Amino acid sequence: MNHAFCIPNCPLSTFNCQLLTFLPIRAMLSRRSWMHDVLPNRPGGTFFMWKERNPMAQKKLMRDLTVGRLTPVLLQFAIPVMLSNLLQTAYNMADMVIVGKYVSSAGLSAVSVGGDVMHFYMFLGMGFATAGQIMISQYVGAGKRAALNEVIGTLFSFVFLLAAGLGIVGALTAGPFLDLLNAPPESRDGALAYTVCSCLGMVFIFGYNTFASVLRGMGDSRHPMIFICLAAVLNIVLDLLFIAVLRLEAFGAALATVMSQGVSFLLCLIYLYRNREDFGFDFRLRSFRISRGPLGTVLRLGIPIAIQSSAGSISTLFVSSFVNPYGVVTSAVSGIGAKLNSIALIVANAMNVSGAAVIGQNFGAGRLDRVRGVFFRVFLVDLAFVSTLSILMLSFPEFIFGLFDSSAAVLAMAPLYAPVAAISFMGFAFRSPSLALINGLGHSKINFLMGIIEGFVLRIGLTLLLGVVLDLGVQGFWYGSVIASYGYGIVVFPYFFSGQWKKKKSIAR
Repeated sequence: MNHAFCIPNCPLSTFNCQLLTFLPIRAMLSRRSWMHDVLPNRPGGTFFMWKERNPMAQKKLMRDLTVGRLTPVLLQFAIPVMLSNLLQTAYNMADMVIVGKYVSSAGLSAVSVGGDVMHFYMFLGMGFATAGQIMISQYVGAGKRAALNEVIGTLFSFVFLLAAGLGIVGALTAGPFLDLLNAPPESRDGALAYTVCSCLGMVFIFGYNTFASVLRGMGDSRHPMIFICLAAVLNIVLDLLFIAVLRLEAFGAALATVMSQGVSFLLCLIYLYRNREDFGFDFRLRSFRISRGPLGTVLRLGIPIAIQSSAGSISTLFVSSFVNPYGVVTSAVSGIGAKLNSIALIVANAMNVSGAAVIGQNFGAGRLDRVRGVFFRVFLVDLAFVSTLSILMLSFPEFIFGLFDSSAAVLAMAPLYAPVAAISFMGFAFRSPSLALINGLGHSKINFLMGIIEGFVLRIGLTLLLGVVLDLGVQGFWYGSVIASYGYGIVVFPYFFSGQWKKKKSIAR
C-alpha cells in the first residue's frame, strides 16, 4: 500500500487520521527514510513528508555468491567482515589498553579473567547464530526464499530466549565460576563486576551476532560492518568516560561494551525492519512463533557447533585455572596474549565466516567446484597474514606488549610469550579453512568431533602433559594450549582431500 503523507501549511488537515494509523514506534522503524520524515521535498510540504520508495529501485538485500569470479566474490564479501572484526577487536582491546593505563595490572587481570568467562557463554550463543547462517545461506543458494520467514522467526525467538536464560544463570553463578578459575585475589572483585555486567547485557550481544549472521548468510557483509563501526567508536568514548574519568575500572569496561553492543543490536534491528520485504521476514508477532521443523535443524546444527566452540572455551578456562595462581602479572600476560590472538583472528575469522557463507550458497546450488576453490583461497590468505604477524611478534615482543602494559614485570615476560603467540597464530591458517568448510556444508558431526579433539583431547591433554607431568611450569600450559589449535587441520584437511565431503546432502534439498 503506497502512502503519500504531507502536512501542508495547515498541519492538522490530515495529521490526525495518519496518527491513528501508525504507532510512534512503528513509524520510527518503518521503511521510510528518516530524512524524508523531517525535511520537506516538494512545494507545500513544510514539516513532515512520508513517501513510499519505489520497490524496483531498492537495492536487494540478498546477494548471489554462486556467480562471478571466485576470488573477487570471496574478498568483496570478506573485507567488510575483516573490518567488522577489526573494529570489534579495537573496542575489545580498548578495554585492555585503557584499563592497563588508568587502573593497574590487577584491573587488566580482572578484564582478562572476566572475559574468559564471557567467551564461554558467547561461544554457546554463536553456535546457534552460525547454525542460522548455514541454513539461510543454503536456502538462498537453492533459491528457496519462501522458507526464510519461518526459519528466521524460529532462530530469533530461540536465540533471545537462550540469551535471557544464560544471562540470568551467568550473573547468579559468576562468583563460583571465578573461584573455579582460581582468579587472583587482587582482581577477583573486578572480574566479578565485569562478568555480572556483561551477563546482564547478553541479550544485546547475542542479538547483534544473530542478526549479523543472518545478513551474512544472505550475502550482505557490509551492513554488519557499518553497525559495528558506530558501536566501536561509542565503546572507546564510553571506555574513556567510565574508566579514565569516572574510575569505574573493570565494571566500566564491561558497561561500555554492553552499551555499544546494544547500539549495534538496535541499529541492526531497525535496518532489518525497514527492509523486511527484501529480508524475507515480516516481523509480525505470529512470525516469531518457534516452529518444530526449523528448530530441529537449528538444534541439530547449533548444538555440535556450540559444543565445539564451548569445548575450546572450557579447555581455555581449564588452562587459565592453572595459569592464574602464578600471580597477577602472569595472568595479565596471558590476557594480553589473548588479545594478540584476537588480532590474528581479525583475518582468520573473517575468512572463516566469509568462506562458510560462500561455501553454503554454492553447496546449496550444487557448485562443488567453487566450494573447493573457496577452501584453498581461505587457506592461502590466512597463511600469508599469520606468517607476517608471527615475524613481527618474534621481532618486537617488548614493544607489542608495552602497548598494553608498560610495567617492567610484564615486559620481562614478553619474550617468553612471543614464540607461544607465533605458534598460536600459525595454527589459525589451518583452523580457518577447516571451519569454513564444515560450517558451510552444515556438517554437524565433524563440528562435534572437532570440539572433542581440540578442546578436551589436545588442549587439556597437552597442558597436563607439558605443565604437570613434564613440570615445565606456566610455559608448559601456554604451549599445550596453543598447539591444540592444529587439531582442526589434522582432521579436516584429510577429509577435504579425500573428497568425502562431496557426498554430504544439502539442508535445502
